[in-house]
Amino acid sequence: MTVSGAVVLQCTRVGKRYGGRRALHEVTVDLRAGEVHALVGLNGAGKTTLMRLMLGMIRADEGTVTVHGHDPFTMSARHWTKVGHLIEMPLAYPELTVVENLRIAGRLAGLSPAAARAAADRYTTELVLASWAHTRARKLSLGNRQRLGLAAALIAEPDLLILDEPTNALDPAGIMLVRELLRRTRSAGAATLVSSHHLDEVARVADRITVINEGRLIGTLAPTGIDLERRFFELVYADSEATP
Repeated sequence: MTVSGAVVLQCTRVGKRYGGRRALHEVTVDLRAGEVHALVGLNGAGKTTLMRLMLGMIRADEGTVTVHGHDPFTMSARHWTKVGHLIEMPLAYPELTVVENLRIAGRLAGLSPAAARAAADRYTTELVLASWAHTRARKLSLGNRQRLGLAAALIAEPDLLILDEPTNALDPAGIMLVRELLRRTRSAGAATLVSSHHLDEVARVADRITVINEGRLIGTLAPTGIDLERRFFELVYADSEATP
């Protein structure tokens, strides 16, 4: 793992357009080892677009993104083996079982066949998927499919973890499980970015909270602060009113 506090991922004045619409405006933000950084905003604020840029899924129109000093859009496969992510819908092969999907995820992350099998068994247990271990992914409920996506993201114990709304479709027990997993990855030294619009939940695990609105980073919130929700909406409404 990278030394705690070291910058693992850096975005500098990043911009992105879709046609005539600016999805991101000069965004500068970093992710640091041993830290959970929460990105919060209303639906459509730009959270997923920023995460996709960080993962090299799309290219920025302006500015730079680096992961361990590399451009994620052109970064070689070997540099991705310690990056875990869950963006929008969990990716799984529908005709394969939970265990088969996790073994493939482990192999793609550079694990040996034996290590991939062991990791698949471990995360099937930790994500409470044992009862569905041999169920095809297409037959899973939304909540269990989300658990499968989380297990795949964590399979190789990444040093960079990017999770877009990780508690989507989860019941209270699943939400508590995600909370504990995030605390564990932080203790292991991973740099973690979590997007959400549930302030009360991210405040329980975040070291930093950054607010995004209409593609702009507009401020920060202290995770231990009071009236987080009120402060969040004050920032968002003030920004929206000030923007033509």
